[in-house]
Amino acid sequence: MLLLDVQNISKRFTDRVGLFRKQDFYAVKNVSFQLEQQQTLAIIGANGAGKSTLAKMLVGITELTSGKIFLKNQELHYGDYAFRAKKIRMVFQDPNDAFDPNYNIGQILDSPLKLATTLSEENRNERIFKTLKLVGMYPEHALIPISEASSSQKHRVALARALILNPEIVIFDDSLSALDFSLQSQLTNLMLSLQERLGLSYIYVGQNLGLIKHIADKLMVMDQGEVVEYGMTKALLLNPQNPITVRLIESHFGKRLTEDAWANSFM
Repeated sequence: MLLLDVQNISKRFTDRVGLFRKQDFYAVKNVSFQLEQQQTLAIIGANGAGKSTLAKMLVGITELTSGKIFLKNQELHYGDYAFRAKKIRMVFQDPNDAFDPNYNIGQILDSPLKLATTLSEENRNERIFKTLKLVGMYPEHALIPISEASSSQKHRVALARALILNPEIVIFDDSLSALDFSLQSQLTNLMLSLQERLGLSYIYVGQNLGLIKHIADKLMVMDQGEVVEYGMTKALLLNPQNPITVRLIESHFGKRLTEDAWANSFM
């Protein structure tokens, strides 16, 4: 079932050049794609390709300059937080930058419930405890100050906060790239398990092609705000058509991928 339909969206910014002249540039230009239920799309590209700006447009943080976004045939509009926050959630790269250091874990998870729902305190607490269990934590963890949480716990809390409103799409903005292999593997397996259990769709923005080839159904390659390749992950990685894609593959794996090497190339 088609869940998300992105049609020719662009984001234009204006820079001042000198004292009297302004210059427009596109961080994202005419990007289109579709995402189905329980499907994962990965978005890759060099730094400055427009990936994070695109993610912020999808979640409603950044306003579109042009184009349209439809969720189950309903058009999304900038400022529709009450609706969109329940449907599309985002996990940021560094949870330390996303959390109020003065909050405990329960307060962090309670904040979106207070903003986007009319649940009573009792029902909010029930939702918090249930969501903590989903990500492999316990209800008593709600009382731990986030400043005292381990790296693993912080990343699980970030995922729990994304899930707390029962969304249909979760966007991960390079949120696993800085982790060691063991923790990255744990969280990847948790993501895949939750996707199957809850029927979630994912958009993963990042550079780790070893991880992406393991989790993504579709792959989109961006450069200077535009899509240069888009297709099924395996077909695209085994037979890239754009030099940008070739360069990203060779940079990560050290060579072009073949069918024989496919199963042996992970993270």
